Amino acid sequence: MKAVIGSTVVAEASPDDLVKIEGNWYFPPSSLVADAFSASPTQYRCPWKGDAQYWDVGLGDDVLADGGWSYPEPIPSSFDRVGQDYSGYVAFDPRVTLID
Repeated sequence: MKAVIGSTVVAEASPDDLVKIEGNWYFPPSSLVADAFSASPTQYRCPWKGDAQYWDVGLGDDVLADGGWSYPEPIPSSFDRVGQDYSGYVAFDPRVTLID
């Protein structure tokens, strides 16, 4: 699956490597185009996953503010609910196109 903004692929991974949480596909850190992510100051805390890191995502003129988010250090008990460790995996805002 690919995550695309404009004509820029910002993440690409096999469906087997993705994690689905609450209807969102989370891409593993190794699948991300590193230059396409910069930390956003937006803050959010999920009661069962923990503190989120928001990302401005894209390159050049195709950058979406808060276009992605991750949980760098999820609450460990959430791994049981999700079924695996998803630390650092990134999910995308609906403005990002996901292509099978």
